Amino acid sequence: MRGEGLFTERAPNGRFQWQLKAMNGRVVAVSASVYETAGDAERAFAELVALGPALVARITHVRDGLGWTWVVPGARGNPLVRSSRAYERYATCQNAFRRFMALLARLSEAAAAVPGGAPGAGR
Repeated sequence: MRGEGLFTERAPNGRFQWQLKAMNGRVVAVSASVYETAGDAERAFAELVALGPALVARITHVRDGLGWTWVVPGARGNPLVRSSRAYERYATCQNAFRRFMALLARLSEAAAAVPGGAPGAGR
């Protein structure tokens, strides 16, 4: 399935998480938490969009394997959002976070242009 924006899905435990997809359909980022309802997941994403440019990633080496992942810690240190996969190189992981931020900014601008619009709601 192709399409840019926010997609919510049911996690294996029956709760919901969100995914942010690029125009080519590739998952760019995923919620670090799971939520009781799809609406809760969408509200959490909207809060993330509101933080926008203030988001800073922590890039770490994968514990049991090769590669790098990024995560955005929240105010209490709990992760808000994370990369959807590990990247072979540190620089590639950095670029993946930059692409995430660019997509987030684009969705924020689109939501601001539509009164009452949800940022990037794909389904």
